[in-house]
Order: sequence, then C-alpha cells, then structure tokens
Amino acid sequence: MATTQIKICLGSSCFSRGNNANLEVIKQYLQDNKLEAAVAFSGHLCEEKCSRGPVVSINGHVYEEVNKSRLYKILQEELPC
Repeated sequence: MATTQIKICLGSSCFSRGNNANLEVIKQYLQDNKLEAAVAFSGHLCEEKCSRGPVVSINGHVYEEVNKSRLYKILQEELPC
C-alpha cells in the first residue's frame, strides 16, 4: 500500500516551466529506487500557483519553483529508500 503521495501540477504553465522534465525525473527516481509500490504518484491540473511554478506536492507539502536538481534533493529527503 502506498504511504507517500506525490502530486505534480500538469497545468500548462507548470508543465512548460519544467514539470514536463520533472515528471520524467520522478518516474525514473521511483523506478531506480524500487519505490513504485510505496508511492502514489499522480498528475493534476493547476494548483493556482502558476507564477511560482513548477509546483510539486509530496504528502501535502507544496514545493514551488522546482527544477530538476532541486527535485532530486527533495526526493532524497522525502522518500524512504
């Protein structure tokens, strides 16, 4: 059963500002660390924070202006390995 929830904004602003790449980073991180079963990963449309995107949420904690290198650090801190 998944205990961690990751939500990534796939609205047009967040997607074009970097969540298109962040989506792939998250999927690859989960696969590399065999976390697919432990994490519920979903996309959704618009967090209403377009000016501060890309937006990624992990267990309700919202991260703004997420780039690929910052995302990797966030995943390492937030996810059990």
